Amino acid sequence: MATSLAKSLVVFLHGVGSRGADLMPLAQAWQPSLPTAAFAAPDGPFAFDGGGAGRQWFSVSAVTEANRPQRIVAARPAFDDVLRGAIEQHGLLRRLERVALVGFSQGAIMALDAIASGRWPVGAVVAYSSRLASPQPFTPVGSPRVLAVHGAADPVIPAANTLEAVKALRKLGLDAHSHILPGVGHTITAQGAQLGAAFVAASFPR
Repeated sequence: MATSLAKSLVVFLHGVGSRGADLMPLAQAWQPSLPTAAFAAPDGPFAFDGGGAGRQWFSVSAVTEANRPQRIVAARPAFDDVLRGAIEQHGLLRRLERVALVGFSQGAIMALDAIASGRWPVGAVVAYSSRLASPQPFTPVGSPRVLAVHGAADPVIPAANTLEAVKALRKLGLDAHSHILPGVGHTITAQGAQLGAAFVAASFPR
């Protein structure tokens, strides 16, 4: 049963070891640009490997370039359940073109996987500090727009990964763009947040 009549929905997907609530301040900042949108920030389905109250979308224990794609595939059912619940709550399962996925780090990896695999033909994706680590072949559905924002000084995920992801998505015919922020590490800055808000607002005209 839908509990919202919002015209669009922004789903924030947190990084490993974090919680959905950690990204909700972005909703407050973005609301003026998206007055008819609802916002959701679900927790990842699995407890963080490092302990504490944090959550994760897939395990990063002993993760490597070789085994990461399979971990993403294994994480898809649980991710899809979480995402479906968030979208269904706002009555937009049949209007995925009005949904935006906004992920940071591991959350962004899953957001890019959602569109690259064709499982979630949403309207827009904003990927902060991310990479496209999904196994090929890529089979996107629809025309999701993508903005990838990355700090040039990111010590966790190199900014080159974002450039490679955007290049791959463009080869698939998607409208994908990158923005590399000089001197920025593995974080979402105020400038990055503003870029994301403007991008999503432009993707969902009032």
